Amino acid sequence: MELAKIEQLLEKYFEGETTIAEEIQLKQYFSSEKVAAHLEHYKPLFGYLTTEKEEKFTPSLSLKTKKRFTVARIGIAASLLFSIGTIAYLNYKPTQPPQVANAELGTFESPEEAFEETQKALALLSEKVNIGMKSVNYINEYENSKNLIFKK
Repeated sequence: MELAKIEQLLEKYFEGETTIAEEIQLKQYFSSEKVAAHLEHYKPLFGYLTTEKEEKFTPSLSLKTKKRFTVARIGIAASLLFSIGTIAYLNYKPTQPPQVANAELGTFESPEEAFEETQKALALLSEKVNIGMKSVNYINEYENSKNLIFKK
């Protein structure tokens, strides 16, 4: 067979446009001893296709399954998790909330004490709100920068 025709058939083969007859020609060419040196690296491809076609499937199934081993693993893992959860639950001691000095929740002996505690609570609230407002300022700055970049 001509070398140019083989090269043409190879191009068609790799583009998926060959017919069965053309593929048979390629297999015959590459199974022969007269393969051009620059096409030698295609020989294993076509040799593989012919040897694999002759191979027969011989099923050999193992009837033993390993379900018992898998079930055992799942059972052990479940019992470990249950044990750890039970131990953690039994050893859990909730922390007590801090006690308010000289008073139960919301009751004070004098109005001055109530006023002082109210001022402390409002100061704490103001501090936390100011921290939150700083975050909002960062978000506003981000929005302004984004609008400048994307020109909305």
